[in-house]
Order: sequence, then structure tokens, then C-alpha cells
Amino acid sequence: MTSDKESYVKEQPLISFIIHYIVGRLQPKLEAFDKEAEKRLSAAGAEDKSAIAQQLAGERRELEKKYEIRTWLTDAAARAGQISLVTHAVKYFHGDAKGSSVYSTVKTPECAYLSTATLHSPVLDAVGNSAALDVAKLLQTEHEGDSLLASLRRGDGSALAALAENDAQFEQWVSGFMLALSDKSLSTHQLAKQLFFPVSGMGNYHLISPLYSSSLAHALHLRINDSRYSEESVAARKARREKVWSPDEVTIFPDIAVQNVGGTKPQNISYLNSVRGGKSYLLRCAPPQWQQSLKPPAGQKTFFSSFSPETGRVVADLRRYLYSVSERESTMEIRQKRAEYVDDLIGLVFNHAAEIQGLTELRGWSQKPECILKTAHQLWLDPMRQDTDPDFKRLREGGDWIIEVAEDFSHWLNTHLNKNGKITLGAVEFREWSVLMRRRLREFDAVQQETWQ
Repeated sequence: MTSDKESYVKEQPLISFIIHYIVGRLQPKLEAFDKEAEKRLSAAGAEDKSAIAQQLAGERRELEKKYEIRTWLTDAAARAGQISLVTHAVKYFHGDAKGSSVYSTVKTPECAYLSTATLHSPVLDAVGNSAALDVAKLLQTEHEGDSLLASLRRGDGSALAALAENDAQFEQWVSGFMLALSDKSLSTHQLAKQLFFPVSGMGNYHLISPLYSSSLAHALHLRINDSRYSEESVAARKARREKVWSPDEVTIFPDIAVQNVGGTKPQNISYLNSVRGGKSYLLRCAPPQWQQSLKPPAGQKTFFSSFSPETGRVVADLRRYLYSVSERESTMEIRQKRAEYVDDLIGLVFNHAAEIQGLTELRGWSQKPECILKTAHQLWLDPMRQDTDPDFKRLREGGDWIIEVAEDFSHWLNTHLNKNGKITLGAVEFREWSVLMRRRLREFDAVQQETWQ
């Protein structure tokens, strides 16, 4: 590379980003390799150490070669065809749907309805082989107001040209990365949503396949998170609680629901779904006012004393699955499947808990003498009591109740899974259920608190 070209590279922010991105991909790989290499050398005998060290040095050099700038870009361009950059993705309806996702370029800023077409600059999602999502991140990440994707879309390949060894390699990179932008033939799938709309009396139909707008969901996700977690919003809510003046507005989205997509592997749905941790916010669409027959569990010692038939079915399905793999050695696939069952179960538990917390007309029900519910469960299920009970509020803010509730959940689940005697679960599983529940419960409580404030 000539000195003029080196100077050009340094002056181009997008080129600098590409280089740092690839180096950033290599660093954790090297750290993991060095850690494993140290273990292998420590376990080796004195007579084998020299040979093993030589072998490891060769393997490390091979790893470094894979992440040389031109080598990695060539590989990334070859893998770009495995993904599609879209605004609407089909897998949000079913993880195994194989139909087309769509990149919509329609713009209608004057539309009276909220849709993808009203977004000024929608963030594109990436679907396809999750192993190629690193390519999507390279294309989409903005650096100083520009991105590789934006530059290629406007016909500017100068960043890649500066890094390529020759024109042939440059053309190979551009054509490869453009495959992620090209339109593919449209198709639907039996697991996708489908509506057959009659267009004549002769039995003719239009096939309408509605798709989930990940770009719109992401815009909503960013807006809601900003209203909750930005420094300005946090300061404004604090001022509101303390009844002092603030120049900033408080924006509240009441009664938000959170939809989890993809279970423990959100990256299998799409890139943006992975960025959101599999969570999509759903705004409240108020149903008719039903007669409320739900009662708080004041007569129970624990919230886990009784649940819906649906909860029982999930527990039974998990029990059958654990029994079916009880003779097999534990694998990542088994652990992930097990975690998905427990994740679904926790979701059902939270649905019931949210209903109890929503009994606003009965706030403070846990204060009554006839309530025998454990204190930790009272702190969870009667949160609005903190408005009138300072001691209750102090205990709730301490957070220790979350650990106790998580452990009670683990004990309840182990008891029900062990009840037929076919499988035996102990301390290892207890800790696993507890960690899952504790993490989800903190997230659940943070979301719910937005409604109570």
C-alpha cells in the first residue's frame, strides 16, 4: 500500500470504522483462544509442552489470518447473500417460517396512521443465517453519520476500494455485499400469516400475507426506552415524584405489554430482534370492561399455591421432555430447550402476577390482618401499597424480596417436576431456575413500575 493510500485511509472515517470493526471481532477470539491454550499447556506433561506450544502457535496464526482485513472482507462478502436487509420480517409470526421478508421503500409522511411508511429513516433489519449477522452489523452500523450500507446504496464504494488489493477484489466485495440488498423472488409459507381475499365470483383470490414490521417495532422500542431511561427522563420523573419543577416533560406509556420473540435465541428471528433482546413493546389497546372476578391471594402462604391449567400443561410438557433426555449427556441443545420451557412458564406466572398487581381498587390488600401471604410475595404483588406504607416501600426498594420469590419459584417447580418419581432434580436445577426467574423478575418489575409511577 502506498503512502498516499495510507493517508487516504486515515482521512476516511468509514474506512477506519471497517478496520476497527474487524479488529474488534478478532480480539475476543484471541482472548478465548489464549485462555484455552493456557489450560492445555498447564495440563500437558513436560515432554509434550514444546510440541503443544508449537501447535498452538500455528493455530493462533491461522486465527489471525482469518481476521486480516482483506481476508475477512472477502469472506464477509461471500456470506452476505445469506442475509437480507428488510423492514418487514416473516419469522416474527413463526420461527420456522421460510417465506419472503420485504424491504419496503414506500414513504407517506402525511399519513394519519402510524406505519413503517411514516418513519423518516427506518432502521433496516437483517434476516437469514444468524451466523452471518456480523455482516449485517458491518453494513448497518453508523459511524459519523454514514454507514457501509448507505454508501453502497448511493453507489459510493470508495471505502472498500481503499482497502482492496486490486480492482478485481474490489468488484468481488461490492457484488457480494450488494446481494444483501437485492430483491429476491417473493414467496409465502404455510407457517406465515395468509389471507385469501376474493376478487371475483369466479373463485379468484388475492393472497395477502401480512408481515411484522421490525423497523416500526424498533422505532417504538427506541422511543419508549428513551422515555424511561434517558438522563432527562429519569431526572424529570424524579422531579415529578418529589413534586419539584423540571423543564423536561414526563412521557408515560401506560399499560405496556412486552412480547418475547425467539425465546433464548432471539438472533434466529432477526438482527434487530437480537439487539432488542427478543423484546417488543405492545401499546395498550383497551378491551371492553369485564366484570372482575379476580381476587388477590391473601388466603395463600405463597403465590405459587395454585395456577391455571395452561401453567400445569407447560410443567407437564417440561417433565416429559426432561424424562425423554434423562439418559443422555447434557448438551447445549438440551439446556437451551429446557430454558425455553422455563421461560414460557415464567411468562405465564408473570401474566397472572400482572393481573393481581392491576387490582388498583384493592390496593393495600396485603395490610389486612387476614392476609397470610409471605412478605416477599406481598412486596411483589401489592406494589401500590408503597404509596401509603413507608416501611413497605423501603423493603420493596431493597430488592431482597426478588431473590426470595425466585427461590420459591425454583422450589415449586422442582417439587412439581419430581412428583412422579421418574426424574430427580436437585440443587443444580434449583439454581438454574432461580437465576432465570431472578433476571426475568427484575425486568418485569422495572417495566411495571412505569405504570405505578
